[in-house]
Amino acid sequence: MTGAALAAVAVGIILEDVPVFVAGGGVLALLILFAVLGGKRRPAGEEPPVGRLALARIEDLRATGGESADVPVKFRLTVAPEPEDARPAYRVKITQHINLVDLPAYRPRGIAVVEYRPDKPWDVRIVTRPTPEWSRRAEEAEIDSAPDSTLVSNPDVDEGSWCLLVLLAFLAGAVLVVLLFRGPLFTAANDEDTPPGSPSKSSSTSRTFTTSTTVSGPFSSLLAFGRMRATAMELESRVDTAYVTEVTIEDHRMAVSGDSTRPPTETFHLQSLPYELLPTLVREARTTLGIRTPETWRIDITPPTGNGVGPRVRITVTGPEGTAHLDADATGRVVDRRGVGEGG
Repeated sequence: MTGAALAAVAVGIILEDVPVFVAGGGVLALLILFAVLGGKRRPAGEEPPVGRLALARIEDLRATGGESADVPVKFRLTVAPEPEDARPAYRVKITQHINLVDLPAYRPRGIAVVEYRPDKPWDVRIVTRPTPEWSRRAEEAEIDSAPDSTLVSNPDVDEGSWCLLVLLAFLAGAVLVVLLFRGPLFTAANDEDTPPGSPSKSSSTSRTFTTSTTVSGPFSSLLAFGRMRATAMELESRVDTAYVTEVTIEDHRMAVSGDSTRPPTETFHLQSLPYELLPTLVREARTTLGIRTPETWRIDITPPTGNGVGPRVRITVTGPEGTAHLDADATGRVVDRRGVGEGG
């Protein structure tokens, strides 16, 4: 009915047929009214769901927005229920809003505390403020990845079949109306000149990628709270994978590079970096390394080397006295300092 109503509105406009236009618009208005009234219905007397706590391994995550302090993040998890639940570990995909300050705590291959419903295992929520006991268990736990075959989803919502059914019904209604008025429509089409169009499509593939962005304006320094992570999410949306080999940050510019041929140990996840701690490290490097008048600063983040864990963060500061740098780990902890004239 929706397809037929929209087609009737379009046919009425093309043929300047007022009755057809009014009929299609009236049916469309009724359908919208029924949809609004139906959406307001709520089942009464439902008891709140009973959830259980468990540990989960973060397989992957991707932030999908950055307009506010809480950003939506898509997680792929391996949930490991407690032994008394008698359920093996399984995979699930969820989307949850996470505060920018808390986002560095969630990294690929990390362990998080979650709440799930045994009767609906796909209904999973990350507990952002777990109790001290569960926090300790998450720090000590090691969870193996569950195979992709264990992925669970809501069986009541078959999105593929539903979308196909809606599309076919919509097209059937539209085609029915068009066929009823095919004669006048084709006559009107022959009376008009149709400009030719030629769609074009291009694609390219490469093993390596590099992308960057520059922010402008008097208050657009990347040292502003939340600006680094928001810029990183913008760059992540431009590439096929969030696993990169290098990140470079300057006062008004950020660039990322990657190489699909690198093994996972030689890459790091773009959203796993402690962006909220980097401005403090920059200020520390500018004031404690012997440069009285710092002119420029630069952050270079690279994969771990040797037996290191997590990416390596190097902050380089230059001024009239020379160049100095400060090294930190993936948690923002300073591991090395090289003042002016100390080399390295």
